[in-house]
Amino acid sequence: MTSGHDIADARLHRQVTALASRGLSVEVLALGHGVDAPPGAVQVRTWRRRSPARRAPLALEMAASARGRVLLTLDPDTALAGAGRVWAGPPYGNDRRRLVVDAHEDYTALLSDRPWAARAGGLPGGVARALVRAYLRVAAHASLTVVADDQVPPLRARQRLVLPNVPYPGMLPPPADPDPHPRALYIGDVRGSRGLFAMLETMRRAPSWTCDVVGPVALADQNELRRRLAEHPELTQRVRFHGRRPPAKAWTLAPGAWCGLLLLADTPAFQRAVPSKLHEYLACGLPVVSTDLPRQAGVLRESGAGAIVPLGDDVTVGSAVAKLLEDLAADPARLRNLRERARAAGARDGDLEGHYVRFADAIARLA
Repeated sequence: MTSGHDIADARLHRQVTALASRGLSVEVLALGHGVDAPPGAVQVRTWRRRSPARRAPLALEMAASARGRVLLTLDPDTALAGAGRVWAGPPYGNDRRRLVVDAHEDYTALLSDRPWAARAGGLPGGVARALVRAYLRVAAHASLTVVADDQVPPLRARQRLVLPNVPYPGMLPPPADPDPHPRALYIGDVRGSRGLFAMLETMRRAPSWTCDVVGPVALADQNELRRRLAEHPELTQRVRFHGRRPPAKAWTLAPGAWCGLLLLADTPAFQRAVPSKLHEYLACGLPVVSTDLPRQAGVLRESGAGAIVPLGDDVTVGSAVAKLLEDLAADPARLRNLRERARAAGARDGDLEGHYVRFADAIARLA
């Protein structure tokens, strides 16, 4: 259950698919529309997205209505509400339910990326930091704590399982030949710190390319996006915003793309991150164009399955990516070499299914 993620969330879909494949019956309580639910769910209930102030009551409502023997939570609000449901006294405390917390984000670092939370002395930031501290205590004492990486807190827990953000076998399309005309792809959360405006600058300076952007645009960046598109109306023809899509529909845009974009800014939350789209691009045979953040750049340097541009502001990054893309469009041999290396790297992404088997087995034992 999650009061912060849409039901189209890729990690939610991968987890439900793994649990259903293990033979478990999965109920999903999330935001969004039921048509975007993962196919393996046997029961789905969705709510409209609410303001931050109304998320806590929503999380409590989800916890009260959840029927599962194991409550799996995907964000701090539902983890705290789930803990109240599982650990409270009668009538809830004696029903032998188990709480699982999926701590797939370093929320302490993530707050530093949000201006409203990083503002010194601000009440919203103070409340958010207190919420995160309480959440980490709950996560550490849950029956199972699932993390997306070794370095994601809590570093100590009763039972801690690393489930990295890697593709689930069979959920992505196989590698395909590139389209006749150059096309880049971005799938994920769409906001300034994740390269939104750097991508616009790239497309403005690389007129032979188009770009498909799949994912919800952050509310804080929507006005600036509209302003920039009005300032450069030619971009509306070459940068296509598809909005939020469930994974199966989102990745239908991968076949034919020439590369995947991963232009994260240099923030505390991204310094040690390995975004799921890095491995997803490679699994689809797409070379990755990435900013020079340590871990994602390390994967590309080792595999040779992409290109790395220096960190900087949107203009600096966009200019570097545009030059790189135009050079690729003029050099078919280099593009072909990168695509071959990307396919090889995707094929080497070893024990993908094993991560999900271990996750599903751990949940099954609790159930």
